[in-house]
Amino acid sequence: MDWRSIQRKNFIRIEALCDFLALDKEHRSRVLSAPRFSLNIPFRLAEKMAKNTLDDPLFRQFVPLQEELAIVPGFTPDAVEEGRARKERKLLHKYPGRALLLCTSACAMNCRFCFRQHFDYETAEKSYETELAAIAQDPSLKEIILSGGDPLSLSNATLKELFCGLAAIDHVTLLRFHTRFPLGIPERIDTGFLELLAATRLQVWMVIHCNHPRELDHDVLRALKTVQKQGVPILNQAVLLRGVNDTFETQKALNERLADHGIFSYYLHQLDRVEGTAHFEVTQEEGLALIQSLRACLPGYAVPRYAAEIPGRLSKTILA
Repeated sequence: MDWRSIQRKNFIRIEALCDFLALDKEHRSRVLSAPRFSLNIPFRLAEKMAKNTLDDPLFRQFVPLQEELAIVPGFTPDAVEEGRARKERKLLHKYPGRALLLCTSACAMNCRFCFRQHFDYETAEKSYETELAAIAQDPSLKEIILSGGDPLSLSNATLKELFCGLAAIDHVTLLRFHTRFPLGIPERIDTGFLELLAATRLQVWMVIHCNHPRELDHDVLRALKTVQKQGVPILNQAVLLRGVNDTFETQKALNERLADHGIFSYYLHQLDRVEGTAHFEVTQEEGLALIQSLRACLPGYAVPRYAAEIPGRLSKTILA
């Protein structure tokens, strides 16, 4: 089945999801019926959620709760201050040697902890001519990171235009995807996309965003393996989230499963303090203890770097 047909089955109505998950009256009262950041959950992820509970780790990642309304000091709309890194409407230049192309505002799923949920995306202008010209004029840029939204929300035809436009710039040699799409709709890794990976002169890297081992089912891992067979390394970055993956057992299971399938554990991010996400925050002390416990039982390549993004710094800040 075409991935766009599958995407149209996403849950986008709160009431329909509550019915599907058989939430009782008490549980429904804690679900936010009209969230500012809209509900968007692939059917296959909803199928994995336990019924009639708010404590399921997949549920907590994607379903809006009343806690999002809490006003907490220190939690702001632009927690990582991306506004000041914006060189063009769709181009962010935060770190030396690489720039981030916000190629779409669309996602396969809406994560409740998303650090760009308040971001002012450019949606009227569909082309990337201005951004490609800016990249071409800056020979310091070796790597371009496709983000959004989720770049795999774009059609293969649009991605081909981007690939070709970037490959035509001599000083660009690396192309990186940041995506959640394969975890919710693995069918997106189709023949056309794989052909794009095989054809480009650029070295492509893919970074998936997976926070819990239950996201990595057989179909997801099979799709990711087809990407690896094109010579594309896959890395994972997770966000440390209260009630989702803040236990040693969950982190061990996640990073072991990634290693078992040749996916490198890249980062475990401290939560970006975005307005509406305070209920997800885990203290740095707890995070440091988790990393130390993982180092005691896993090989080094299966232990992610514990990192935070601090505005104004020239790279992620490694905490452990």
